[in-house]
Amino acid sequence: MRVRNLELRNRIVIAPMCQYSAEDGRMTDWHLIHLGQLALSGAALLTIEATAVLPEGRITYADVGLWNNETEAAIGRVLDSIRRWSDVPVGIQLAHAGRKASTEVPWKGGRQFAPQQSLGWQTVAPSPIPFAEGETAPTALDRDGLKRVRDAFAASAQRAANLGLDLIQLHAAHGYLMHEFLSPLSNRRDDEYGGSLENRMRFPLEIFDTIRAAFPAEKTVSVRVSGTDWVDGGWDIEQTIAFAQQLEKHGCDAIHISSGGLSPAQKIPLGPGYQVPLARAVKHAVKMAVVAVGLITGFEQAEAIVGTGDADLVALARTVLYDPRWPWHAAAALGARVHAPKQYLRSQPSHLKDLFDTK
Repeated sequence: MRVRNLELRNRIVIAPMCQYSAEDGRMTDWHLIHLGQLALSGAALLTIEATAVLPEGRITYADVGLWNNETEAAIGRVLDSIRRWSDVPVGIQLAHAGRKASTEVPWKGGRQFAPQQSLGWQTVAPSPIPFAEGETAPTALDRDGLKRVRDAFAASAQRAANLGLDLIQLHAAHGYLMHEFLSPLSNRRDDEYGGSLENRMRFPLEIFDTIRAAFPAEKTVSVRVSGTDWVDGGWDIEQTIAFAQQLEKHGCDAIHISSGGLSPAQKIPLGPGYQVPLARAVKHAVKMAVVAVGLITGFEQAEAIVGTGDADLVALARTVLYDPRWPWHAAAALGARVHAPKQYLRSQPSHLKDLFDTK
């Protein structure tokens, strides 16, 4: 599949997955191990985790960033190693956590730190409404704050271009800053950035335009959205479709449909492929590529999503952490071929002589 000028070998992409293992925003050896193994998975695209455009835009103190020369150099070191041994296209998800920032890493409970705590800082959002009861209220972004965020996304997009990355994905899902502007549950502004759907979409669209202008025109820019808040009166699929159509008009190449993350009151109907109907609804309304994600674990399940036209691509996250060779196994099960490094050719089962493509 071709998305703008990005050639994809198959319809499997690896979704961005936070590792909470950076130091002052800088990638570490963990990222080299983690991304290195996934670069050999046989997937068509590898996406670097949510990468903060500002220090205060990190979810945790251990998030990856791309806001200065040091964070750029750390990503560059990892990319240099990956590119020595794999030709997989690599993208990056640029993000700002908004009111969900300043938290502990998940395996230590994920609680939010107050600004006065050593590992915490003051969060920002469209409106001074905390994510959860008892948390510190974020500061509502004023004109200067909005400009600071805009400029940061532009600068990070330029750094992504410097690194030779193949794709930028804007994170507008899971309750982080862009999603906070979109949802009426978190956006209570009374200026041109709040109220109507048009106004709530305004800042995320401005950020998209900022990225598109800063990243080379021939390269791909996509957006990840939550198709619904799973809360009555919140962001829903109808508004998602309207946003997707606007993004397409602004030059978006692909949209990745996830859901939830904005409110602790969400009620998510978890089950295999539970977000696919959201992707299907968007797919019917736009021409750009649509990516489905969420509890996609079976080979036939993934093939059906693409084969029936519910989505153009499937994204793997936890599934590919559990089985980093999932694309190999899918190719074997479905009678297809998969790209593999020469060093691993002898692992090909004797009854699957045409499984590996080494070109």
